[in-house]
Amino acid sequence: MGQGQAQAVAGDEERRAWRLLDADAPVPTADLAVQRADLQSPPVRYCLIIRRRIARAATSISRSMRAAAAEEQEFGHGFVLIPVLLALGALAWFELPGTVRIAELAALLCVFGISALLCRGDFRRWRPFALAPALFTAGMLLAAAETARLDNVILDGPVTTNVRGTVISREPDDKGRWRYLVEIQETSGPRLRRPPARATLLARSRHEPFQVGAALEGKARLSPPSGPALPGLNDFAFDAYFKGVGAVGFFYGAPRVPAESMVAERQQSSLPARISAFLTMMREAAGNRIRAVIGGDTGAIAAALVTGEERAISRETVEALRAAGLSHVLAISGLNMVLAAGAFLIGARTLLSFIPGVAERFPIKKIAAAGALLMVFLYILISGGAVSALRSWIMISIMLVAVFFDRVSISLRNVALAALIIITWKPSAVAGPGFQMSFAATLALVAGYTRWRDHRAKDREANTKRGGWGAASSLATGIVATSVIGGLATAVYAVAHFHRLPAYGLAANIAAAPLISVLVMPFALFAMLLMPFGLEHYPLMVMGQALGWMLSVARYVASLDGEWMTGRIGNVSFFLVAFGGVLLCVFRTRLALAGAGLILLGGSAIALERNVERPSIAISEDGQLVGLIAGDTIATNRSRPPEFVFSQWQRALAARDHAAPLEVPAIGPERTGAPKLVRQPDEVEIVALLGAAKTGVFTCRKSQVCVGQSREGWTVAVVEAPELVPFLCKGADLVVVATRRPLAACPSSAALIITGQTLRRTGAIEIYADQKRPGEPRMRVETSFASTERPWQRHRRYDWRSGDFLPPEPNL
Repeated sequence: MGQGQAQAVAGDEERRAWRLLDADAPVPTADLAVQRADLQSPPVRYCLIIRRRIARAATSISRSMRAAAAEEQEFGHGFVLIPVLLALGALAWFELPGTVRIAELAALLCVFGISALLCRGDFRRWRPFALAPALFTAGMLLAAAETARLDNVILDGPVTTNVRGTVISREPDDKGRWRYLVEIQETSGPRLRRPPARATLLARSRHEPFQVGAALEGKARLSPPSGPALPGLNDFAFDAYFKGVGAVGFFYGAPRVPAESMVAERQQSSLPARISAFLTMMREAAGNRIRAVIGGDTGAIAAALVTGEERAISRETVEALRAAGLSHVLAISGLNMVLAAGAFLIGARTLLSFIPGVAERFPIKKIAAAGALLMVFLYILISGGAVSALRSWIMISIMLVAVFFDRVSISLRNVALAALIIITWKPSAVAGPGFQMSFAATLALVAGYTRWRDHRAKDREANTKRGGWGAASSLATGIVATSVIGGLATAVYAVAHFHRLPAYGLAANIAAAPLISVLVMPFALFAMLLMPFGLEHYPLMVMGQALGWMLSVARYVASLDGEWMTGRIGNVSFFLVAFGGVLLCVFRTRLALAGAGLILLGGSAIALERNVERPSIAISEDGQLVGLIAGDTIATNRSRPPEFVFSQWQRALAARDHAAPLEVPAIGPERTGAPKLVRQPDEVEIVALLGAAKTGVFTCRKSQVCVGQSREGWTVAVVEAPELVPFLCKGADLVVVATRRPLAACPSSAALIITGQTLRRTGAIEIYADQKRPGEPRMRVETSFASTERPWQRHRRYDWRSGDFLPPEPNL
């Protein structure tokens, strides 16, 4: 038999085997004998066995999934996924490079909504898959509506002007300086064409603090809120836009009372404004009394737990708390409010039970719940209304209302309902770490508590036999479990937003949790209840002592230097882990394994990202700071780089070390009795300076130019004297000059020139080595903004000369 005939026979046998595997195919009676003979061949027999096993496994999995889905439907936990889909839609809208109009989103929502309504009868099982895009689109619509409703003005560029306005709120910092939130009513010298409605201004000179609602004026330096320190990092202009703050800055000297008394008619006639001013003064008075009794950073932390004012805490203490994983204590979160409400509920119920006949005649539990409901309402009013505090207040209010109807107070539905209220009211909150970490921790803790409660109900008899020791062990287990679950639930969010994790955070939280639960928050509640009578001194002393012990724990853990700089993670990896965590908490059946699978997949992606090459060059958005990245070191053109920007670079790039520039004298010939003169280098000196550039470090002539080499051998020049650009662009590969003014013509060269005007459009820049092309690596520029079309970005295109927005320009 030839080779061709053998291949033909083999092909016929293969086709016959596949025909035998088709169970639904009709089998002629004449072919039965042939098929019985074929079934005896090993290949066909093995194929049949594999096919049967696959079919059985598929049938078993399908039945199991249908049963699990039916069980989940009985639990009703699909409601918990509604705010998740709304939040994802809002996040997607905020991340788009361009704006999708409300009318387009409304039309799309109608299409998806009608599709969901049509899923009836046999198609009812597909309704969740039709509802998902409808909810996603609804989240986008909520985000678009909030953005259009605010329409805030952000200052286009730094300017020095005279500001006259009204104090909306004020807050002291750790150095005794006052930071005012000012509603701007007039600017002069120069008069701004696009003045922001509000600005945050720091008064560094000593003066008599202005009261809330008072008029003030002074010469101030205004700047727009900063953008991301690197592409993908937090955009502070986004946060400022949705807070209504259009500029930040400081006063030159102390602000003063206007010569002509300015009356804030709007604030006097507006009831909400007067209520807000009254609450602000109450908050400030409470904080002052707490700090007066306790004092120091301990008193500042105590005041922050009650009023939400954190600026009075020193930077060293804040960093110690962050390094120890205890910074969440500063936020008025669910833990703080639950402890306060729980202490009030238990205390009020206990006191009522001591009154003869009251417990038999009245529902003291519901009376105590009503009192706790009023207490948490006053707490949220005096705390300032941060997102974490609002979420906690909504959840605890739902829990306390559930007591009135004898319903289960702690459930995933309560968490979802609180999230729905916040997303509907303020969709922009979903982009912040406060919202994400707060709900992630709460969702995980409630899911863990629910599973523990079910397990305890099955083992109730064994628990009752353990007596006091069982109660003590349950308390210890609860403290450890709360710290572990909360830490694991928020870890991926801490990495995504802050790029670091405390190595000993679990130990610090276990040590600090009893202090906060037993001493800090209960005695804070006692102090606030007694403060109207002037009897808050002794409860505050107990609270301050407990906070002092907590600070000792934080400082000791921080001294261990156990903080991990994780660097940035990709959006896809973050989404997989975060969404997987949500599914793992929500589902109670085998469907929870899908969440565990997503977490493992996202964790594997994060581990692979550690091997991804970091950028070679980083440039700040103002062009004043340039970094050369090599290994764990960032070499900058400044001996003391700005802490605010450089610390973000270190965490995002996981680079701890800093290489300061080498200084080269830039002083000309000395003359007797004359000051030293700074001489501009000529072309020969510039060529020599470029030729002497060193890899991984900058060489600088003060106030003129800095030159260095990247790890790829690119020569980088950072220019402070714009007249040197024509000389530098001949021999440098990259020239960075911060000025926005037009530069002199540059001879034809391959140098990439980045100016202040370029950075205004692109934001901070990273430059990577593109190794895909043959030959020497080429520069690949990554910008912070794909476009400047969004409302919190368009101020970057405003031209004060023409009074209009410049058209978008192509990116680098």
